[in-house]
Amino acid sequence: MRMIPLAATVAFAALAAACGASGQNPTPAAPGTPLETRPANGTGQTPAFPGQTRAPAVTTSVAMAHTVVASGLDHPWGLALLPDGRWLVTERSGKLSIIAADGTKGAAIAGLPAVDARGQGGLLDVVVGPTFASDRMIYWSYAEPRDGGNATSVARGALSADGSRVDNVQVIFRALPIYDGDKHFGSSLAFAPDGKLFVTLGERSDRPMRPQAQDLGSHMGKTIRINADGTVPSDNPFVGQAGALPEIWSLGHRNVQGIAIGADNKVWTVEHGTRGGDEVNLDQRGLNYGWPDVAYGVEYAGGTISAGATQKEGTEQPVYYWDPVIAPGGATLYSGAMFPGWQGNLLVAGLKEKHIARLVIQNDRVVGEERLLTDLGERIRDVAVGPDGAVWAITDEANGKLVRLATR
Repeated sequence: MRMIPLAATVAFAALAAACGASGQNPTPAAPGTPLETRPANGTGQTPAFPGQTRAPAVTTSVAMAHTVVASGLDHPWGLALLPDGRWLVTERSGKLSIIAADGTKGAAIAGLPAVDARGQGGLLDVVVGPTFASDRMIYWSYAEPRDGGNATSVARGALSADGSRVDNVQVIFRALPIYDGDKHFGSSLAFAPDGKLFVTLGERSDRPMRPQAQDLGSHMGKTIRINADGTVPSDNPFVGQAGALPEIWSLGHRNVQGIAIGADNKVWTVEHGTRGGDEVNLDQRGLNYGWPDVAYGVEYAGGTISAGATQKEGTEQPVYYWDPVIAPGGATLYSGAMFPGWQGNLLVAGLKEKHIARLVIQNDRVVGEERLLTDLGERIRDVAVGPDGAVWAITDEANGKLVRLATR
């Protein structure tokens, strides 16, 4: 992949106005001092193992600054790198556009199906297919309007050579059941090295829907694994099990909006908790991640969740959780030349706390945390890495932005 240069024609004054020091070099905390110091909402809750929450603060030693590359986006949601260095960006209202590294934004790509953009719904994630070089396939998830309500769907289509439209659009997955609601659609997409497509789904939020996260006859609150054409892999964990939907990879999730898959095939998912209990999970085949039977944190209105249980036999513990929450969006595993000390770190977009969380992972445990892009002051929705190792992000705002974070 080619490098992504900033536009050489950008005037110095304009560039300076768009740039900001990222505030990444504060006085380092004492070794072992947790980054998070605010009181937890889940008073008296005990982590299942040391380091499961409130990891020690770490600090990147090199100076960084961000550049606002593009603005005027309507609540952008998903971010995907094309092979030529341009970015596919979704806007929740239903638009998919291509933005160049110099900030030039193309017209909305034609051919996408209608979306239900109420509440948290709309056009969600986008990924470039693993065989794009030969078939130009891109994939996107969205809240699909259906008779009686809506649900998350995944479609694919061939991006035209000029980037103006998608052709031969196919809906390759439709989550069930249909529900008339406007929350917790998920949904993040990622291809594994073997070409299988992972889709994350929420349980639709409302109390009557919560138990479906534990129901193998429902897609709600699940991680899904399908082939690129939407068919079911024969080695999925619940294939052939009576009453179970064969697309299901794992269950017991609340609202997963971040997924990252490493070259080692490990699947990392990040999901929203209530007041406390945002989770990072090592998402493994056939396992149950507990929602709503177990959770950290408390209800939005106060009070315990499922009698306050944080552990239960037969359910998995999160690798890491936040309390108070950061409200996590998209996620990516860092691999790049610009920040060699970050190799293998998990970068998580933070909506509520308006930063990117850099999580240092060793032996499948979080051993350090840093907050990046804190001075931007906007809700970070998704995060990705450019070919040169710079970090790119989009902000979930009415005047949403595409931002590049790099060394100074």
